[in-house]
Amino acid sequence: MQEYFEIGQIVKAFGIKGMVKVTPYTDDITRFDNLKKVYVVIRQTQKQYEIEEVKYHKNMVLLKFKGIDKVEDAENLRNGILKVERKDAAKLEEGSYYIADLIGMQVYTDEGKTLGVLDDIYNTGSNDIYVVKTQEQKEILLPAIQDVIKEISLEENKIIVHMVTGLE
Repeated sequence: MQEYFEIGQIVKAFGIKGMVKVTPYTDDITRFDNLKKVYVVIRQTQKQYEIEEVKYHKNMVLLKFKGIDKVEDAENLRNGILKVERKDAAKLEEGSYYIADLIGMQVYTDEGKTLGVLDDIYNTGSNDIYVVKTQEQKEILLPAIQDVIKEISLEENKIIVHMVTGLE
């Protein structure tokens, strides 16, 4: 399992006091209110920053890090990926999973046939779409609904699906 989760990307400096503007990678951007620290990854270098202040502006997150007090310092963080440790990640409801834990899982039909590997997950608003890559490199798109996704086992690294008419 992944030790760190990506939660956003710094797109630019904001204002003159060292704030950064972040594109969030989370459904609930208010989760930033509960963070005390994040890791910023730039060019394979990861550094921890303490969060002093969180604001929101047009579905973006504005962060002020301790020790980043000038626009020039904030600009040096541009394009940095924000990560949190798994222990600091938002708690999930039962039956919910982190996308990072699902990617790479083996996908089987409820009849025992191997479909392939979960390659990606898209959020469409109403429900997620699971992208399964077959051995032939073909993509199968599966809606993440109860009629289709029957079982997810992180321990066994497998997902069982029911192929309703029209999915293959």
